[in-house]
Amino acid sequence: MTAPEAGRGIGNGERAAEITTTFVGLPRDSFRILHVSTGNVCRSPITERLTRHFVAQRLGVLGGGLIVESAGTWGHEGAPMEANAETVLADFGADASGFVGRELLDEHVIRADLVLTATRDHRAQVISMGHSAGLRTFTLKEFTRLVKAIDPATLPPLEDGVVTRARALVRAAAALRGWLLAPTAEADEVYDPYGAPLTFFRSVGDEIHEALDPVVTALTGVPARA
Repeated sequence: MTAPEAGRGIGNGERAAEITTTFVGLPRDSFRILHVSTGNVCRSPITERLTRHFVAQRLGVLGGGLIVESAGTWGHEGAPMEANAETVLADFGADASGFVGRELLDEHVIRADLVLTATRDHRAQVISMGHSAGLRTFTLKEFTRLVKAIDPATLPPLEDGVVTRARALVRAAAALRGWLLAPTAEADEVYDPYGAPLTFFRSVGDEIHEALDPVVTALTGVPARA
């Protein structure tokens, strides 16, 4: 995005009330994953829809109480996904239909059990909103690095429910954060493809795929199909 990745006034009471009404009917025992980028038209839509797709591949349906969504710190409210992002999702066989961009609101952070951001700047903005978000907010690549270091045998089995397993995974990752640092600052970044050609979007899509695969495997306890 051309807009700076610095925060702006996020959320207001009227809009938050509107968002609250959209959650009526969702299972009470749920685990909500929130993907965050800048405009919510490129990186976070790709990550949201790929997460849904990969979970469905492993579990058969996106069920078990997992809810996956996205928003942007400078979100283009009501905007469609970028066409190149849709193409990237089609490359992976993921569904891009019905997507609508959202601006990040307090309500989204409050309800999220895990927030995965494109960059460290986004992570800092989410944490600065408060709501005790620090222990459940990571960059996507940071979370991947931490998840890879967790012994799957220490997590609850899928028979206990994907929600129970997911909550344990986040606690384990948060406990490791101070011990397993990135080799470089750039290692935790997914760079913005906004306005770039399709080849760069596909490169970003491959990065996101590589980062998501071990995360979804850890969440579900089911490896990707060969």
